[in-house]
Amino acid sequence: MDIVLIGAGNVATQLGFALNKHHNITQVFSRQLTNASLLAGRLNAKATDNIESISDSADIYLISVSDDAITPLIEKLPHTKGTVAHTAGSVSVDVLNRFENHGIFYPFQTFTKNRDISFNNIPILIDGDKESTTEQLLKLASSVTTNTYIVDSAQRLLLHIAAVFASNFTNHLYHISKTISNSAELPFDILQPLVEETVSKAFETAPESSQTGPASRDDRQTMQKHIEILNSSFGDNNLAELYKNISKRIIGSIQP
Repeated sequence: MDIVLIGAGNVATQLGFALNKHHNITQVFSRQLTNASLLAGRLNAKATDNIESISDSADIYLISVSDDAITPLIEKLPHTKGTVAHTAGSVSVDVLNRFENHGIFYPFQTFTKNRDISFNNIPILIDGDKESTTEQLLKLASSVTTNTYIVDSAQRLLLHIAAVFASNFTNHLYHISKTISNSAELPFDILQPLVEETVSKAFETAPESSQTGPASRDDRQTMQKHIEILNSSFGDNNLAELYKNISKRIIGSIQP
């Protein structure tokens, strides 16, 4: 298939590398020509920062820009008979209604431009305005992954919220853990075996049955000791309040 990438950020970059192994990336658009040119050069594609010069002959147009930039961009995108799909988790498919063929192509993963990543098992969530569009997008997804789902906008939004908790919030907690371990003059990677075992247990059994720690035991003495240290050493960051709130939720989730 001939594909136009609209965007040159993290998602567009990783999608471009994966799809270019099986398809033809013909053009890359970005509001910043430098970004479009860098990615297009690696994909042997043409670059443009002029939305009006986007080719009208591609099979698929993948919009991979920030969520709040999708609607303004769509309003300016030239009409095409090719399928137009966006890659956002929280934006409805309905924003693409002006196009005859439209849908969702949402790779469910966290992406960074400069990391090598394999798409083989990354879930790609598909939604199409009609059966033929869905089939076309499924065919595209299946060329890079064995893990595809047909998911409507309501399901996708809920999954996006789940992802924020599982990935974005968790990563911020890692940042807090790194700050605390650094204050103890210990390396952050001392936590890696613990984190890996926690994740393994969560998916091998279930998060609710693999919960450990002082809150799961309702160990008030240990929790109070932690809170006092957080107040005295990290008071400006409100970490004690965060600790108390999460601990309260854990205690409330433990079945009597």
